[in-house]
Amino acid sequence: MIQLPRLLCSLLLAKLVVSAPALSSSALSGIDATVAVPFVSTYPDQVAWEPPVPSSPTTVERQPSSILSGIDATATVPFATTYPNKVAWGPNSDVSVPAPERNKLGASIIGPSNPQLELQNADLLAPPTTDSGSVHNAKWPFTLSHNRLQTGGWARQQNVDQMPIATSMAGVNMRLEAGAIRELHWHKTSEWAYVLKGTTQVTAVDANGSNFVGNAGPGDLWFFPAGVPHSLQATADDPDGTEFLLIFPDGNFDEDGTFLLTDWLAHVPFEVIMKNFQATNPEAFSHIPAQQLYIFPSIPPNSDTPPEDPQGQVPQSFVFPLSQTNATQLAGGSIRMADSTVFPVSTTISVAEVTVNSGGMRELQWHPTMDEWSFFLEGEGRMTIFAAQSNAATFNYQAGDIGFVPATMGHYVENTGNTTLRYLEIFNGDRVQDISLSQWLALTPPELVKAHLNLDDETIAKLPKTKPIVV
Repeated sequence: MIQLPRLLCSLLLAKLVVSAPALSSSALSGIDATVAVPFVSTYPDQVAWEPPVPSSPTTVERQPSSILSGIDATATVPFATTYPNKVAWGPNSDVSVPAPERNKLGASIIGPSNPQLELQNADLLAPPTTDSGSVHNAKWPFTLSHNRLQTGGWARQQNVDQMPIATSMAGVNMRLEAGAIRELHWHKTSEWAYVLKGTTQVTAVDANGSNFVGNAGPGDLWFFPAGVPHSLQATADDPDGTEFLLIFPDGNFDEDGTFLLTDWLAHVPFEVIMKNFQATNPEAFSHIPAQQLYIFPSIPPNSDTPPEDPQGQVPQSFVFPLSQTNATQLAGGSIRMADSTVFPVSTTISVAEVTVNSGGMRELQWHPTMDEWSFFLEGEGRMTIFAAQSNAATFNYQAGDIGFVPATMGHYVENTGNTTLRYLEIFNGDRVQDISLSQWLALTPPELVKAHLNLDDETIAKLPKTKPIVV
């Protein structure tokens, strides 16, 4: 005899398991061109299915539906917009062009404005319609940093005071005239550098008493571990001296908080100095500067040979000739990298020097565990940062600008100019690593990709199984 609970269960399933009604065309498009927001959904929100509670252990077979199986993604959400969101103008456009308007949204500026800044930041004034929510500012031009002027050079910095999002790294841009010295000093953090122009001679002594002297030319690197004392001096190779970029793995780093030789000795009692150096002639240490020198002029070095050292030279070079390594040529540009696999002493910072041809793009990707501090060397770039939970923002970059992308946030860098874009991707880790969106999808079972993005077999077959890097 058929049990009553089982009969009731069968009747209830037959009545409630029905296909979901199709969405209206307005719900699929999600937006009317004449309004700024989509219409409220008219889709019925009643409970689609509720399982019965049997009076005795019984197996209930649920019937599949488009909502339960998830096969048709459009049963729950509309398609993403295909509206073109190209950069609206560029730095060289006419000053009359910038306006906070896109796709019938916004309005012109009728009050005061700064056209020169607006020309450089099109995607802040007229954001792509795909931007959403809130992302912290991820652009800082070095030209807005306060500059410290010295006899023989200058220095300007960026830390969390200028760009709060950059909590893990800070940067310093420094210039030394030929012969000028950045005085003997050390830091609480490690120091990584990229030479922009000229040649810099660096010296150091490690905790074992081993010493080092080396030259870093344009495009080369140096690295000093935390606490290792060192100096920087411009050679005469270039009559203009040298300029370089310094990176410190701490967003709170302050260049003015460096431990300087002259600053220290100016604040040590004279008799202690005499005793420490076992000096007997009072005149020997009578000309110590009363305040720090920081940067000061001097005679260019004529040799890169270190003083004779009973402990010998440091076991690992503090200089790496990145400029002499071969770049990997790619479909849309090139990349060359330096991390601890080739520059062993550099344990806290790594770098990728990227070029993107006009019309090309550094592919959609993210970095699993490391933040990216970017420095734009030449050209014009555009980057959108995806910060999860529908938060996305787009920024424009020119030479001398700093960018920052926190670990795991999706992004790309597009060349929006007519010349080659060249920039540095600098990471707070000893390896250069990223996850390529294209490669991820290509190496995922095709049916999974189809279920998410509604791609056809031909499109999926063309997805690259090796990282394109620059397309």
